[in-house]
Amino acid sequence: MPESPPSLTALTTYLLSRTGKAARGRLGERLAPRGMLLWHMAVLAALADFGPHPQRRLAERLAIHVSDMARIVEELGGAGWVDRERDPADRRRVVVSLTAAGRELLGELTDEARAVQEEVLAPLSPRERDTLHALLLRVHDGLWPR
Repeated sequence: MPESPPSLTALTTYLLSRTGKAARGRLGERLAPRGMLLWHMAVLAALADFGPHPQRRLAERLAIHVSDMARIVEELGGAGWVDRERDPADRRRVVVSLTAAGRELLGELTDEARAVQEEVLAPLSPRERDTLHALLLRVHDGLWPR
C-alpha cells in the first residue's frame, strides 16, 4: 500500500476509518466462503446476547433498515439458523429467535472474527490490546450511549 499523507495519519479519525475498513474487509473475506455477511453475524450475536426479538426491534437495535433486516432474517431462517414466528399477542409482529444450529454457527463465526482480530492487532502487546479495547469502548459508548 502506498504511504498515506502524514496530514491524514495525524488524524485519529482517519486511522480509525482505515483500520476499520481493513478489518471489515478481512472479516468479510473469512465469512464469504460460508455465504455470510457481517450483518448475518450481527443478527445472530444480538439474538444470542439479548434473546428472541421482534424483527422490527432487532432492526432498530442493530441500525439496519427494516427491509434489509427482513431479507437477512429470511436468509438466516431459510438456512435454519433462526426461527421466525408470529407473536401471539400481536399477529402483525414477527419474533426472531436463534436456533441451536445458529448458535453453533455464531461460535464458528466468532472464531473467524477473533482470528482477524489477532491479525489486525498483531503489532500490539496484550496489555496494549486491552487498553485499545477499553478506549474504543469508551468512544463507542460516547457515540451510542447504552
